[in-house]
This record gives sequence, C-alpha cells and structure tokens, in this order.
Amino acid sequence: MTSHILAIDQGTTSSRAIVFRADMTIAAIAQEELPQYYPAPGWVEHDPEDIWRTVLSTARAALAEVGLTARDIAGIGITNQRETTVIWERATGRPIHRAIVWQDRRTADICQRLKEAGHEPHISSATGLLLDPYFSGTKIGWLLDHVPGARERAERGELAFGTIDSFLLWRLTAGASHETDATNAGRTLLFDIHRNAWDPGLCEIFGVPMNVLPDVHDCAADFGRTVPEHFGGPIPILGIAGDQQAALVGQACFQPGMMKSTYGTGCFAVLNTGREVVASRNRLLSTIGYRLGGETTYALEGSIFIAGAAVQWLRDGLHLLASASEAGPMAERADPAQEVILVPAFVGLGAPYWDAEARGAIFGLTRATGPNELARAALEAVCFQTADLVDAMRRDWNSPGDTVLRVDGGMVDSEWTMQRLADVLGAPVDRPTVRETTAVGAAYLAGLQAGLYPAPDQFAETWALDRRFAPSMVQEERVRRLALWRDAVFRTLNRS
Repeated sequence: MTSHILAIDQGTTSSRAIVFRADMTIAAIAQEELPQYYPAPGWVEHDPEDIWRTVLSTARAALAEVGLTARDIAGIGITNQRETTVIWERATGRPIHRAIVWQDRRTADICQRLKEAGHEPHISSATGLLLDPYFSGTKIGWLLDHVPGARERAERGELAFGTIDSFLLWRLTAGASHETDATNAGRTLLFDIHRNAWDPGLCEIFGVPMNVLPDVHDCAADFGRTVPEHFGGPIPILGIAGDQQAALVGQACFQPGMMKSTYGTGCFAVLNTGREVVASRNRLLSTIGYRLGGETTYALEGSIFIAGAAVQWLRDGLHLLASASEAGPMAERADPAQEVILVPAFVGLGAPYWDAEARGAIFGLTRATGPNELARAALEAVCFQTADLVDAMRRDWNSPGDTVLRVDGGMVDSEWTMQRLADVLGAPVDRPTVRETTAVGAAYLAGLQAGLYPAPDQFAETWALDRRFAPSMVQEERVRRLALWRDAVFRTLNRS
C-alpha cells in the first residue's frame, strides 16, 4: 500500500523535500540552500543544474531518513518559485543559459517599450497581470535574443521553455513530460486565464514561438512518472502548483473571501475570489488560484519582492546579525523614539506601486540609529507592505475591515513580527499549527489525485490554529505610522 506523498518545494533560496504520511503529518524533511548569482545591478540568476542537483539530493535524503522506497510513495507533488525562466535543449535537457529569476529586472526597458506601444491594456485583460519584468514573457524573449542562435533553434523546435516546475518535470521524467499546471502558466504573460489556453497573439507580442511552450493541466493531474534511476523505481507525479497558489491550497482557503499571506524571500498575499475573475482597480493581479477537475478558481494577488530578503541583507550584506532569528528580539529592543523607515526596493517595488526603477532607501536615520533600529525597520517594512496589499484587496473585493489573514513562511515564527503585522493591519493574523503550508499544498494536490487525501471541504476541516495575533496598537498610532511609510515610499518612487 503506497501510503506517503513526496512534496518537492523548490524555492528562491533553497530546495526542500518533505515526506507526508497518509494523515498529512510530516515524516521527514531535507533542505539545501541554493546559490544566487547577481551578474549586474538588478539582475538575479540561478544555475538550473544547482536547482536540479539540490532537488534530487533532498528528495533522496528525505526518503532515506524514514527508510522509504519508490514503492512506498503514492505520488509526488511539486511546488516552485514562479516566473523564474529556463530554456533548455530538447535533445540533451541542458539549459542554454542560467535561469532568470522572478526578481530579475533586466527586461524593464522591454516592458516600457511595450507599454508605449499600447499593449498593456490587452495583455492585462487577457492575463490578469501587469506588464512588468517580474513575469516570464519578457524573460523568454530576452533569452532567445541574447543567447547566440537561440531564436533560430527555438523556431526549429530544438528548445523548450519552462518555469521551474516544467524543468524539474522534464528532468524527473527524462524528457517524457513537457508540461505545467494552470497556476504556473498563468504567470507567463502568455496565457489567457479566461480561456485557460496559451494565446497566439500574446506570444507574437513577446516574440515567443508557441512550440517552446509546455502543455497545461489541472493542478491535480497525471504529469508522468519519474524514471527508475532517480529513486530506484518509478513514482507518479500527480500535483503541481506555483508556490503561492500551493500555499493558498495548503492554508485551506477554498472559500471566496479567504486570504493568506506567505513570507519568504518576498511576500505574497492571495485572496480567493471564487469562479469570478476580479479586475483590480488598485494595481493588484488577477490570477488563477487553482484548477481542479477542470474548474478554475481565481484570486487577487499582491506581490512584494523583498520580505525575508531584507533580513538576509542585514545578515549577509551589513553583517548586523548572525542569523535571521535574531531580528525579532533586536526589533523589540529598538528605541521607540526613533522612527526609521526602510523602503526595501532593492529590485524595484511590486504591488501596488509596480515601479521597476525604484531603489531602496532608509529614512529617519540619526547618530543614535543602530542595528536594533535597522532590524525593526526591516521587519516593519514587511508589515507596511502587507498593509498596502490588504488595503487594496479590501477595496477591490469590498471585504470588511476585520478580514482575518492566514500567514505562513519562515518569518511567521517571529512573535514580534506577527504582532506588529496585526497592529499595522488593524486585523487578526492567524498562524497555523503546520507552518510548511506551501509543501502541504503540493502534497495535498498529489494526494488528492492519488486518492489518498480527502476532498477540499474535508481537508479544510483539518486546518489547525497555532495562535491568533489580535491588533493592540491604537488607531491613531497605526494611521500615523502608515503615513510615515507611505511618505517614504512616495519619495522612493521613480517619477521621471
């Protein structure tokens, strides 16, 4: 009896593999950090071979930790950093260039030219997205135009494009499967989320030959089988979702109006809008939340490029702390009289500003400012940015002000940060008992397809609360601090 699910969680800074039991409890976890490459200001790359190596080694390590073989695994679920773009040779599986990461801003000028040509309204109408370097479409075009011979090879059918899920699927199946799911396809600027299909007109705008694109399936589907040499036997791959959509599923946000926010390298708030595509009036993204049984559930999303990465900068760039876990206690010791504001626009600003040219800035520095105040500013920046997103979602969805936010990701372990988040939002923040919600979502999708896990409504009943953080900051103070934040952002924006 195959009674376990293997979840592959391939993120921006690490690859993880988690083995889940039939009752969805965790049996084993393995994790490896992933190198980042910064070849030019605003450019961010990964080596796809690093991604593949860490995924394979962590998956094997997790299985070995609990003595499981391929015969014990009912299915694999994959969740991945979205928008990160890989193009590889169909004949060999070798990438033609490093992967261009979702944070990368090298195609800002391409986006600007397309905007000036008047393409953005049509693109946004079809895809629910804004014309920004964040998404995959311009990254694909850049690779085809800058790698010698790539465009000609693509036209001849020799190359394949994929987001990280597709690249891993190709490698796991030794090229038998060139596929993706609707949530990842919907983040490329090439996929019509209303028709659930690749759009030839969009592909023409971005200069992407349609023959490089993968087939698109539901999030729970048969994506193929691993070749035996990877795990000693074949394992079916039964679930795929981009990381934020996987977290939406893992947080059991199956009802319209439910909202989750994930805090990793970036921060991503997602609101379930049901069967309706809600066109944002506040520069949020309309996107596919998940697709099951051929039925698409849509969502509003706000994307923040820098969340935990700001704490990493304090640790690795400024050397102000030895580990990320020190940031919360440092923030608690900060001088309350100092009002230091960090706008972490290291790679531009995401929602609701969408300014690719903005760069980071710190306001309110004095001679008395020290590491504690900077730690507090970095953590508060995450809270302020979340408040911007939630405020925009409330206005788009007309939801009440007391909306509960379900949170997950590495930063939610910080009690100080979660309390400050509730204070800044003026709304409750719920932290679940199981924090690995992105991997839970991927595992659930695979287990659902395998018949191991229950239907969504029954799965939702298993969601368990660890702690609710209730707001305690007085309204006047909350409004004042948000005004300081928004003034700092205004002064950071590129208004040329």
